[in-house]
Amino acid sequence: MKPKHQRLAFISLGFLLLAGAVALVLTAFQDNLVFFHSPTDLKTKVISAEQRLRVGGLVEEGSVKQIADANVRFTVTDLANSVQVNFRGILPDLFREGQGIVAEGHFRDGIFQATEVLAKHDETYMPVEVADAIKKSGQWKGGPVGPGKGSAPKP
Repeated sequence: MKPKHQRLAFISLGFLLLAGAVALVLTAFQDNLVFFHSPTDLKTKVISAEQRLRVGGLVEEGSVKQIADANVRFTVTDLANSVQVNFRGILPDLFREGQGIVAEGHFRDGIFQATEVLAKHDETYMPVEVADAIKKSGQWKGGPVGPGKGSAPKP
């Protein structure tokens, strides 16, 4: 084999190994990706029951109901649409009606089955995704949101 052909074979092998490594990394990321959706997105998009996702919005006033031991059902809204959330576990201390939350889990049979509920960390913060969904619905009445946008309280 000529040196030119050896070099070409070596470069081809390198590209093949690089493509294989990239494919493995992307496959690993795909298994761990969790996409954010607003209640409006859940009403309009087709989402499989196996897909893990996050839904965020405001907890509707008067919607929190204790169903059984550590099983809570509440409604999350983006002020345009709402979705029922069922959560089995202990809610965060900062969870309350009228506050912004992000829940992670699966959307099955029209009810979001949450495995984790994240509450906002102070009275002025709202996740950027939740604020964007509320702005998209035309119901936004607040100021800037998110880290570094004037939303955190001054020390």
